[in-house]
Amino acid sequence: PAWANSKAAQQAGLPTLAPMLELTTPAVVNIRVTKMAPSNNQFSFGGENVPDEIRRYFESRPDLMPRNRQQPYATGAGSGVIVDAGKGYVITNHHVVEGANNITVQLSDQRVIEATLIGSDAGTDIALLKIEAQDLSELNFADIDTVQVGDYVVAIGNPFGIGQTVTSGIVSALGRSGLNNENYEDFIQTDAAINMGNSGGALVDLEGNLVGINTAIISGNGGSNGIGFAVPVDMITAVMAHLERDGQVKRGMLGVTIATASPEITGALGVDLQRGAIVTSVLPNSAAEQAGIEVSDIIIEIDGREIGSSRELRNTVGLARQGEEVDLVLYRDGRKRTLRATIGGSDGNVVNAIATDGPSSEFRGAQLQSLAGNGERGLVVESLQPQSRAAAAGLREGDIIVQVNRTDVTSLAEFNAAVEGSERFSALTIVREGRQMLLFVP
Repeated sequence: PAWANSKAAQQAGLPTLAPMLELTTPAVVNIRVTKMAPSNNQFSFGGENVPDEIRRYFESRPDLMPRNRQQPYATGAGSGVIVDAGKGYVITNHHVVEGANNITVQLSDQRVIEATLIGSDAGTDIALLKIEAQDLSELNFADIDTVQVGDYVVAIGNPFGIGQTVTSGIVSALGRSGLNNENYEDFIQTDAAINMGNSGGALVDLEGNLVGINTAIISGNGGSNGIGFAVPVDMITAVMAHLERDGQVKRGMLGVTIATASPEITGALGVDLQRGAIVTSVLPNSAAEQAGIEVSDIIIEIDGREIGSSRELRNTVGLARQGEEVDLVLYRDGRKRTLRATIGGSDGNVVNAIATDGPSSEFRGAQLQSLAGNGERGLVVESLQPQSRAAAAGLREGDIIVQVNRTDVTSLAEFNAAVEGSERFSALTIVREGRQMLLFVP
């Protein structure tokens, strides 16, 4: 174990986690965000409340508003974990950075660095940040398949914003869900003390490997009651791949409704199974229908990963890449079968655009459309994901991209070729309201 390297502990004959923490704590950072403060929608002038008709008049005439009128801001604090020192990637919670106008990261050596939001996902409560700094430490990911209930774990974070704090406990349970049925949940439960501000911090094993990212507590007063939850590293890995590539998680779907296959249900279907997800309906023209999935099929495996419940199937498919081909193992009429399926888009249908070799119209969360043939040049931003890398860099809907790295682009093919040639950042020359601007998108 890690404490065996401690000379002081050996001399005293006592175990200690100090050597392990000396290596791991520099990879856990404090995060501070600035957000727009909630507005009470009350307009005031000279300290007096103004009648509604006057307030509406001034709101319709922003040119008459005082130039020094300040927009209220609120600050917040949380934690994060450096998972790739070379790229400067920091993982934290979505709810820590949601709606942030500015994000800063404070390292263990007290350096304060402004962070760029690469992407964020509310469904798993994971966000990916990027910082530019040298001499960073990172945490290695644990093998989640080896984590068991009863394993000792350590939580590292910034509770209540008082500074980096370490608490210890055990893994209390695995595969917890139900905190928010709209989300994609597969939590590790722990009794290591987790409090407000620990969000985004690390849950590590005794070897200092990252087991999960602390994300939630059950408490009536905001303090630790010995029930904390962390997003496991296998889910973090899948979400990171989406965020790094697209700035968002584009949910995959099969186009089925499902239920957990209980022993009673499988017994009624004449199958000797204790686990799985049973298909209760198949959407017309969906990826599931194209793959040959039928009602009453019991799915037990996807690409070698065991499926024990409807929740596990939803999580696995939801974090798969749209257009990805997977092998489904299922039982039908008491016989085991394997089907090949292509993960569909958000409506469950197969995303044909992904399966083709045509030019992509998506860029870091922005949907682009060529203006060629309309008497103009460049590509217009038709839509934009709010938490995407493109949005974080300052791109807006309606912007017209005319150059990438000072090279003219007039089509999606030219744009994609220019972007692929960028090593780290793409310098976009855009036209907005008749003015040219230069934006850097990671």
